Amino acid sequence: MKYSQNEGKQYHIQVGTGDIGRYVILPGDPKRCEKIAQYFECAELVAESREYVTYTGFLDGVKVSVTSTGIGGPSAAIAMEELVMAGADTFIRIGTCGGMQTHVMSGDVVIASGAIRMEGTSREYAPIEFPAVADVQVVNSLAEAAKKLGQAYHVGIVQCKDSFYGQHSPESKPVSYELLNKWEAWKKLGCLASEMESAALFVIASSLHVRVGSCFLVLANQEREKAGLDNPVVHDTDMAVRTAVEAIRGLIKCDGRQS
Repeated sequence: MKYSQNEGKQYHIQVGTGDIGRYVILPGDPKRCEKIAQYFECAELVAESREYVTYTGFLDGVKVSVTSTGIGGPSAAIAMEELVMAGADTFIRIGTCGGMQTHVMSGDVVIASGAIRMEGTSREYAPIEFPAVADVQVVNSLAEAAKKLGQAYHVGIVQCKDSFYGQHSPESKPVSYELLNKWEAWKKLGCLASEMESAALFVIASSLHVRVGSCFLVLANQEREKAGLDNPVVHDTDMAVRTAVEAIRGLIKCDGRQS
């Protein structure tokens, strides 16, 4: 069934074939899109619908886009599904996260190689036994980009949840026993950070046979605060954006050699 009133446009994000590039950066906040698009050449606003804002421009002569997803797995899933239908096949999610290991500092970048599926969206795409993993080529490109930029970074597992306040005030929830116990388990397993979208995006990408990776600015680290360690709050996501942009440049170059 076709829901969109605009012929040739996807229902929620309102873009069509030709409006976007195959490479797309996915921030959560619509207001970040214009800032990210400033790294592109000849960037133009191509769609603005609900929480989904899309700009398209060029990097190294190749068409690229940025589309906001809103917060959480359900809206991110819609964005990815519709972007793939419009022709995209390579995605980098950027945003913020909360550190979970005490060596993960505010202002660092976390690159997710995989995600804990403590959310609901991915369960409608794959059984819970199926892992949420990033594309290795995208992960490697992000790591190389962070290294090139001289940015402190970490590569590893992140935890994805649906409830922001379930993380930050778990003791107030009726299921506090589960939230607190699992949080301790994730820490013991070396989980680097907590965020809200990667698990859904990784599993959906697997189901659609496209590439995806994630990189995040560490906003703060509640475990460092609990331990009485220095824990400033850092809001500037520019380094995560620059890492994603540089990673796409690397992917464009690599894809060009392989074609």
